[in-house]
Amino acid sequence: MADSPEGADRAGLDALLAELADGERRWAATPLAERAGLLDRVHAAVAAEAEAWVRTASRIKQLPADSPYTGEEWMSGPYALLTSLDALARTLRAVDAGRSPLDGARLGQAPGGRVSIPVLPLTAHDRLLLNGFSAEVWMPPQLDAATVRRQAGLGALHPERTAGVGLVLGAGNITAIAPLDVLYELIAHNRVVVLKLNPTLGALEPVYRRALAPLIEHGVLRIVAGGGEVGGYLAHHPGVAHVHITGSLATHDVVAFGPGEEGRARKAAGTPLLDKPMTSELGGVSPVIVVPGVWSEADLRYQAEHIVTQRLHNSGHNCIASQLVVVSSDWPQREAFLDRLRTALRRAPARPAWYPGSAQRLADAAASHPGAEWQGAEGSRLLVDLGDGTDAATLETTEYFAPVLGVLSLPGTGSDFLDRAVETANRDLVGTLGANILVDPATLKGLGRAFDDALAALRYGTIAVNAWTALGFLTATAPWGAFPGHTVDDAQSGIGVVHNALLIDGPERTIVRGPFRPCPRSLAGGEFALFPKPPWFVTARSAALTGRRITRFAMKPSWARMPAVFTAAYRA
Repeated sequence: MADSPEGADRAGLDALLAELADGERRWAATPLAERAGLLDRVHAAVAAEAEAWVRTASRIKQLPADSPYTGEEWMSGPYALLTSLDALARTLRAVDAGRSPLDGARLGQAPGGRVSIPVLPLTAHDRLLLNGFSAEVWMPPQLDAATVRRQAGLGALHPERTAGVGLVLGAGNITAIAPLDVLYELIAHNRVVVLKLNPTLGALEPVYRRALAPLIEHGVLRIVAGGGEVGGYLAHHPGVAHVHITGSLATHDVVAFGPGEEGRARKAAGTPLLDKPMTSELGGVSPVIVVPGVWSEADLRYQAEHIVTQRLHNSGHNCIASQLVVVSSDWPQREAFLDRLRTALRRAPARPAWYPGSAQRLADAAASHPGAEWQGAEGSRLLVDLGDGTDAATLETTEYFAPVLGVLSLPGTGSDFLDRAVETANRDLVGTLGANILVDPATLKGLGRAFDDALAALRYGTIAVNAWTALGFLTATAPWGAFPGHTVDDAQSGIGVVHNALLIDGPERTIVRGPFRPCPRSLAGGEFALFPKPPWFVTARSAALTGRRITRFAMKPSWARMPAVFTAAYRA
């Protein structure tokens, strides 16, 4: 375990946990309607802090004020939190009225006898704002629809049954993660929360305090800063009942088993040092499976930009960043596609690799793959083509958390290739957080049921078809987390889920779908989708304006604000 804080700091942390013990009693006595009203007040506070939030986050990430990349900070910061607050408040009011959060949802059937639950779009605004995109949750086999409806609600079904103090060890990359994790602890699990900020985002502490002030004033949240010694002290404190961490597997293991050789020995023996439950979201090596088909030149360029976005968003510092492109060695367009991929990687606007240790991870990747190609300004991005027989194991088992993109070629076409790609991802890649599949409409139609069977076989918490799994992260009503079944001594991409604003009990995975082509080409290709190049693309020129406007829409949704969002989006 890390060194303990100094005596005065320990006393302060002890006092803070005592305050939260009082807050737990207050939370148990807080009716659902009052909890929903509290979330409304947080929503207003977040809206008031949105400008300061994005300005501070951009400064942390070394972005100029006029950079298009600031759009990422709007969408993965205040926007994500605002939409989650709205959705959770709606769920609390539904349960308070005696209804299931899934009342009115048309539950369907997925392969293997699974119940499917539509989670996007849910509102008329969703249907227009994210036209062409959808998401559904697949439940584990053998659960019937009536049980799924009845069990939805989690902690809101018995708000008086609180579960102690939860420690949230906040992420250091995406600024909405820590507040979203706080909300899930409070609402889904009835745990009051001490949030320990990651030092990387320490400058946001005053913004978080103002944005989450209603929760702090209600006595159910405390925010602390500091390094590993603070996190370690709190994690092992008898006043903390549960720990949730978003970060790396290495950090997870230090918390669970302790540091150094002793910690590794405990992990090998399956004897954690931590004596309380722990949930986590830890990332991994995410694949993009490119199903061979007949693509136009515009398709090749667009999907190359799509994959580069999945790698370069937030400068590659995402647990859900795609790291390995899986293509068919028998695809006649393979070389043309890889050429467009190189071009997109080279031409994407420059930005700093801002997260601590990124330069060293890039250097490590280059050393492991001497034939890798440096792309982008000043060689800031690395493309590793494993098609020449280079050993793929390092790229398959190391989450680089930096602008490193690999290409793995497998034989086959059609369902033969898809099944082989699914088997490879399940068997060889570390982590089960998210996987992406790109497939043109004609090929998808030809695959028929074999495609859905491949989705069912792919063991990932979120699977995106012609979209990026990050849309699942941004969808408040979609559960977010690893494929179920991991344990503390084999955590992979983590244990449990977060977000999940419909409070679905025990989801298996989320399936996100998008259009293969953007509007207007989508319409000509038989897909009904009004969305142009998505604003989260790193090549979207109007990303900053769109991010700002979509966040303002989330502050106060109305039809009158919709045209401004689309006007900005169509300038991408």
